[in-house]
Amino acid sequence: MTRTEMCHTRICAGMFALGIACVAAPAMAQPSPWPNRPITLMHGFGAGGNADVVGRLVAERLGARLNQQIIVDPKPGAGGTTAAGLLARATPDGYTLGILPGGHAIAAAIYKRLPYKPIDDYSLISMLTDFPFVLVTYPDHPVRTVADLIEKGRTETLTCASPGNGTGQHLAFELFASMAKVKMQHVPYRGSPQAATDLMGKRIDFWMDTPTAMLELIKDNKLRAVVTTGTEPFFALPDTPTATSAGVPGYSVTSWLGIAGPAGLPADIHNRLSAEVHAVLAEPQTIERLRTLGSMTKPTTPQQFADRIGADIAKWSAVVEAANIERI
Repeated sequence: MTRTEMCHTRICAGMFALGIACVAAPAMAQPSPWPNRPITLMHGFGAGGNADVVGRLVAERLGARLNQQIIVDPKPGAGGTTAAGLLARATPDGYTLGILPGGHAIAAAIYKRLPYKPIDDYSLISMLTDFPFVLVTYPDHPVRTVADLIEKGRTETLTCASPGNGTGQHLAFELFASMAKVKMQHVPYRGSPQAATDLMGKRIDFWMDTPTAMLELIKDNKLRAVVTTGTEPFFALPDTPTATSAGVPGYSVTSWLGIAGPAGLPADIHNRLSAEVHAVLAEPQTIERLRTLGSMTKPTTPQQFADRIGADIAKWSAVVEAANIERI
């Protein structure tokens, strides 16, 4: 081979190597498929509450399906609006998700101004659970039935606890009092445990809260269920009547939990999350665990989730106005 031919060969080889490098470079620059690092799942309530317990269950099962760790990050404050605001402002890259409670709609009804739009600032994925509230009292309280409550509540003022002003539990009992035409004074607490303690100590008459907060106390005969707030009998308390069946026709309140990301999630990530969340909610172990907490699985489309929030905002806005509850 002549010197000229050798030079030509080297030049061609160099150009070939350079071509390979140029082709490979874009492929090497591509990011790893989502998710390639841990995901944060925030909620706006304390550890051990309904949102936290359900959130941790969903994080475990969804993380297994995505083959990635999901870290539950409680951000309590301002009735859940602190966490809702943080979620709305998060980067929409699929690495920050949040649990939205039924109180998300109530906040829109009771707050004069929120730092986010309750529907438009979120990529709604799916509802997770649906559940009624339960009205309980201490075991030897003279009110045994809804009829007793109505009779007594029309001649004297009864006290009813909730986990705080403007919560779903608070507005559920305000609606009940209005429709049953009874006098009930709201006693707000900073959480469910304090309300349970005072009710068992007979310092208040009633307490309205989630099944998660009170089922064990009812089963241990430390508290007695008077009525549930759904339209249908509650599977966890089959002997406890609904308000509608017990003399308050038309009364129906259920609450929920859902999962969302900030507005602008890429379509492929949004669709993947929706499919995987629905798969988690169909798992027998998820269904059974949620039933022990007093909740039913409630998979929905993003639009169905948005419709539920919108309907609840309208419903609770009317309750706030009718009960003369001062907006915050």
